Amino acid sequence: MLNWDDYNQDDSHNLAAQTPAPAVVAAAVATEQVTEVTEEPTPAESTTSEVSVAAMKAAEAAIANMDASAGIEELEIGAARVSVDEKAMINCRADLNQLVPFKYDWAWQKYIDGCANHWMPQEVNMTADVATWKSKEGLTADERRIVERSLGYFSTADSLVANNLVLGIYRLVTNPECRQYLLRQAFEEAIHTHAYQYCIESLGMDEGAVFNMYREVPSVAKKAAWSISHTHILSDPTFATGTPETDQQLLRNLIGFYAVTEGIFFYCGFTQILSMGRRNKMTGVAEQFQYILRDESMHLNFGIDVINQIKLENPHLWTPEFKEEVTQMILEGTALEIEYARDTMPRGVLGMNAAMMEEYLHFIANRRLTQLGLVEQFPGVQNPFPWMSEIMDLRKEKNFFETRVIEYQTGGALNWD
Repeated sequence: MLNWDDYNQDDSHNLAAQTPAPAVVAAAVATEQVTEVTEEPTPAESTTSEVSVAAMKAAEAAIANMDASAGIEELEIGAARVSVDEKAMINCRADLNQLVPFKYDWAWQKYIDGCANHWMPQEVNMTADVATWKSKEGLTADERRIVERSLGYFSTADSLVANNLVLGIYRLVTNPECRQYLLRQAFEEAIHTHAYQYCIESLGMDEGAVFNMYREVPSVAKKAAWSISHTHILSDPTFATGTPETDQQLLRNLIGFYAVTEGIFFYCGFTQILSMGRRNKMTGVAEQFQYILRDESMHLNFGIDVINQIKLENPHLWTPEFKEEVTQMILEGTALEIEYARDTMPRGVLGMNAAMMEEYLHFIANRRLTQLGLVEQFPGVQNPFPWMSEIMDLRKEKNFFETRVIEYQTGGALNWD
């Protein structure tokens, strides 16, 4: 901790140490006076001074003649202040540089909550995980397959998500408080990619093989390919909204991005790794996945709110035909995640099997359909992993290695003992 008394004392001590003797000072003053009398500007210095004066005069002239309205899109100098009624989720003509007044308080609250949940990967101790991974008896072959597949998919999936956020969604969502949360989300996606890299490096995995898995393993590649094909509009710099057709294209891609990629494709891997953590295996990896799942749950809820707000403000986009198309997208995503579950769990492992995961994914699909105002496609299914719901609670969470409810603590502060 800084001690300002010590700071001042140090300065006084240094000043005293650096103060020259009176004779030295007198000599220096005399020398300076002689220099002042004898020195004259050289031709080079004179030219430089003239150039500086001329450049300054040019800058002042440019400022005097500057058009103050240039560069401020669709805004007149002296225009009225932005009102809440002018704000819209897409195609908004109001000044996007003015954060307030808020129209969507929920978006700002999600930004605040996201900041409160901040964490960094290196805060999590990976020592036990390294020992388990290097031990021949630490994990079974099926458990190792799950760890490798999970890190292989997620390490690149979050990069794809971040690209869409930065290159497209931020530009196309025309609301400042929503953009504020999108900036937070983009940072969190960077943290997630950092976390996967931290796990891969700590465990001594083949980084090239893991990061390229989405091009080599069919069950991983299919999910990545579906996400790219159903969100490509978001990263197209020439795409613009403003017509019913383009607005519906954006809505379709937002559903593919939030409801399927973040809302379905992440759940099998998360459940597997967190189930491993509940059995006191790979607890460092599991702790990071727990933090990531909490972040992703908020991303998903934000995305669903954005989609439903667009529907509310543009009801003409939500046609019967489009509803059928969206339902089909949810079912396709569910089928791909079930295929991934079967690939990663050819046999029962960690107290679960592919059949249980299929039921869980049907349960998740129903949730996504209901959140979007669509009809459930799997009536009567139950959640076989109720403990997953406890982990997603943003305000309080149940530490699934214990039985007590704890307040959320920033960073790697969970007690895994």
